[in-house]
Amino acid sequence: MRQDLIWRLQAVAFQALFSFLRLLGVERASGLGGWLLRTLGPKTGTQKTVMRNLRIAFPDMTDARREALALEQWDRTGRTFAELAVMDQLTPEGGRVEVVGMERLHALRDSGKAAVLISGHLANFEVMAAVIMASGLPCQVTYRAANNPYVDALIRQSRERYGIRLFAPKGDGTRELMAGMKRGDSIALLVDQKYNQGPEVEFFGQPVNASPGAARLALKFGAVIQPLSVVRLPGVRFRVTAHEPIMIPETADKAADVLAGVQAVNRFVEDRVREVPEDWFWVHRRWPDRVYAALGDRLESAARRNGPA
Repeated sequence: MRQDLIWRLQAVAFQALFSFLRLLGVERASGLGGWLLRTLGPKTGTQKTVMRNLRIAFPDMTDARREALALEQWDRTGRTFAELAVMDQLTPEGGRVEVVGMERLHALRDSGKAAVLISGHLANFEVMAAVIMASGLPCQVTYRAANNPYVDALIRQSRERYGIRLFAPKGDGTRELMAGMKRGDSIALLVDQKYNQGPEVEFFGQPVNASPGAARLALKFGAVIQPLSVVRLPGVRFRVTAHEPIMIPETADKAADVLAGVQAVNRFVEDRVREVPEDWFWVHRRWPDRVYAALGDRLESAARRNGPA
C-alpha cells in the first residue's frame, strides 16, 4: 500500500507538470525544459558519464569543444523531455516537422508487408514515431515501460494523442514482436542502447554489445530494414529522413548474417551521431565497463606524464 501511494503521488505530480507544460505552449515548454537541464545537468553525477562518452567517441576533440557539446546536449535533452507533453503538436500535420523520403514509408505501407524500422536516440526521437503514424504504415513502436504503472499509463495516453500504438515487450520481446510481424505489423526499434547479452560489434571504434532483434526479425521475415533519423531545427522544428534501406546478406552462415546486420544498424546510428553529435542521448553508458576502465587508465597515465597543473 505504501508503494502504491507513492506511485499515485508521483503520477499526480507528473500529470500536473504535463498540464503546466501544455499551458505554456510548444516553444515556451521546450525552452523551459532546455533551460532546466542546461542549468542542472552539468551539476549532476551524470555529467561524468557524458564527458566519458564524448572522450570515447571523439578522442581527438579539444576539451573546450567537449564541454560546449556536453552543455548543448543537456539543453536538447531537456527540450526533448519537455516536448513529450506537447507531442501531439509536433507532427507533420502541425507544420513543425518536415519529412524527407516519405515515399519510402508509403511504399512500405502499400506493399502490405511488415518492415523493421530502426533508429537511435536522436534529437526528439518521438517525432519519428509521429511521422510513422502520419505515413499510414501499421506499426508497433517498442518502448521500455516506466517503473511506476500510473505514470506509464499517463505516458501512453500522451502518445496515443498522436496515434502511437505502444508495445512494451517482456524480456527481449522476440516472441511478441514475431507475432506482430506475422499479422503484418511493422515494428520500430531504437537500436543504440547497451544490451548485455547481445553480439559484440563496433561503435565509434570501440566494442559494444548490441541488440540483435532488428537483424534477426528482418532475416526471419524477409523484411526490409528501414532506417530513420531526425535532426532538431531552429524554432522547435524537426527534419525526419527515411534513408536508403539496409540490406543484410543472406548466406549459409546465419549467425554471421545477423552479426553483419547488427553492425550495419549500429554503423547507421554512428554516422548520424557524427553528423549532429549535439542531438544524441549522451547520458547513458553505451560501452561495456572495460572500455570505460581503459579510458580511466589512459587519463591517469596522461595526468602522470603531464604532472600537476
